[in-house]
Amino acid sequence: MLNKAILLRLHRWLTLVFALPLVLVIATGLVLSIEPIVSTSAIKPGTVTVQAIENIFQRFDPNGEAGGVSIQSYHGTLTLSRLDAVPTFVDLGTGQEVARETLALSNVFLTARRLHEGLLLDAGWLVAASTYAMLALILLGILMGWPRIRNTVPGWHKAIAWSLLPLILLSSLTGLFLAHGVTFSSTTAPRAGRVSVIEAVRMVGRDHDLSRLESIRTRGGRMMARINENGMVETYLLSPTGIFSTGRNWPRLLHEGNFAGIWSGLMNLITALAMLGLLGTGSFMWCRRTFSGRKRQRASMLVSRTDR
Repeated sequence: MLNKAILLRLHRWLTLVFALPLVLVIATGLVLSIEPIVSTSAIKPGTVTVQAIENIFQRFDPNGEAGGVSIQSYHGTLTLSRLDAVPTFVDLGTGQEVARETLALSNVFLTARRLHEGLLLDAGWLVAASTYAMLALILLGILMGWPRIRNTVPGWHKAIAWSLLPLILLSSLTGLFLAHGVTFSSTTAPRAGRVSVIEAVRMVGRDHDLSRLESIRTRGGRMMARINENGMVETYLLSPTGIFSTGRNWPRLLHEGNFAGIWSGLMNLITALAMLGLLGTGSFMWCRRTFSGRKRQRASMLVSRTDR
């Protein structure tokens, strides 16, 4: 078995190397964990109808150029997205177009998601590498053995790590599964046929409450709908022959906190806070160790000079 001092040194240096990307990924994950909380709590059943969305399409997309539609329940807005064009944002209550700048919370979530998935630099590889590093840090911590918990900064660091180990491990593993496209879904939905966005809205509206619709967009050449069904975000394939469930992508549901509405969002919020706490206490211990070591070195140098 490796010496505990060697494991601790590996733990410290691995943290230092990946500190910046880990802070960005975890901090943006903290922001994104709020989204399912505010989305679920803002849903008002029965307030969005097929007719209301058809009226929006008639006014803002008469030529059927929209490639997707999404609803932000916390703003009460609908977004029409187009390929190579600026999206249109519409107030569901008034049917009037609104400026993107007024949708502060939506803009925060969008920026956080881009940072979380690619650090705004198309650097998904770095996010994946940081996730691997996080798993390695967890493994090193486990190998160092059960700690003594004391009312000190190192004690807090160990208490956070061990008390919330399942959540921290789950977040890291599911993030890695997402990076590599692992879904664990056994359902195979048919690929036949395409439908327009407005027809997809009508299809969803026949069997589901549109106030719970999150988005309809094309993924992998197929029209997909995401619907918040009592806190669980379900995904469906839309085709001319009907609506088909694609099965639950549990890594995504767990990682995004979209399986139990407010409660799963709170779980991810606690996990992100714990991870930031670990990075914060770990950085504090490293700084204290480094600067105290330099002070001792300077003091010994002064002593040696006076002894000459």
